[in-house]
Amino acid sequence: MSKLLSSPINERYRDLMNSTKGLRQRDAAERLNATEAELVAANCGCESTQLDVSDWISFIKELKLLGRVMVLTRNDHCVHERKGCYESIIGHGKRIGLVTGKDIDLRLFFEAWQYAFAVTAPGRGGKALQSIQFFDRYGNAVHKAYPQESDRQGEYESLVERFRAAEQSDSILIDAKPAKTSHPSLEESQQATFLDEWEKLQDTHDFFPLLGRYDVGRLQAMEIAEGRFTRRLDTQAARTVLEQARDQEVSIMVFVGNDSAIQIHTGPVQKLAISGEWFNVLDPDFNLHLNETGIASAWHVTKPTKDGDVNSLELYDADGEIIAQFFGARKPGIPERSDWRQICDGL
Repeated sequence: MSKLLSSPINERYRDLMNSTKGLRQRDAAERLNATEAELVAANCGCESTQLDVSDWISFIKELKLLGRVMVLTRNDHCVHERKGCYESIIGHGKRIGLVTGKDIDLRLFFEAWQYAFAVTAPGRGGKALQSIQFFDRYGNAVHKAYPQESDRQGEYESLVERFRAAEQSDSILIDAKPAKTSHPSLEESQQATFLDEWEKLQDTHDFFPLLGRYDVGRLQAMEIAEGRFTRRLDTQAARTVLEQARDQEVSIMVFVGNDSAIQIHTGPVQKLAISGEWFNVLDPDFNLHLNETGIASAWHVTKPTKDGDVNSLELYDADGEIIAQFFGARKPGIPERSDWRQICDGL
């Protein structure tokens, strides 16, 4: 069902942003009983331009022209920001895209992608903040890219002009989000078989297909495997992991995503800070904002591979949705680093 955000709503949005400094666009949309995509669309012709994209992977390749960018992917409880360039971009059909490079590492799932906008918003010091923003059919932001190089302004403007939609409407169609998929309970014999297959995993990427074969949710899998491959931790375990990774100079991998995009940081973390309910990494090229009040459970997870066991920390919210995953930095064919394993074992 489509909603029309009229001028008074736009005025309420500006009043809200002026009265609540630092309020994120997503939170503002929630307070105004709208989706983030609707809020952006309501400003078409002013602060936003709707783009006409028929092939998502081809459009993502166009973002190489912007040079260095800050990419942002988030869910309800965690925001992942990484600076770098879009480098190797590969599509697997039209449903999946992989972006791999030294700095920007993404897994993109296009099935629900619906809208793209170029957005200009007030930034710090009165400077305009430009971005390309992508939304799913439910109005949720799935991925954003903020250009960082002022001398690429011409490329940005050319990109927006080439993909500008013929119709710039201030209302868009938003689908109602379907109810969360429920997973049946496994009988004791099925659980035993499931765990036996877990023990035979050869690669961490084999885990998701394993869940599919047994119709098991991720959190459900954590609970089934507790005491064998998983261990329940304090909900502030991520804080401990990040502090120890900083203090011991351990290079880690941080995965944060939503249903349509996963963003990965690989490298060290250095500057950590607490701001209210948010625990933050504030490094020059990597920022993480984790709302610890949204963490309902945390798990130490072990997955066997042909290179030896791989350990991770996984965070879940009250709905059983994954918030973030933490691994030691590694590549396929290389055993897990011992300093990372010691951090996990010591939790």
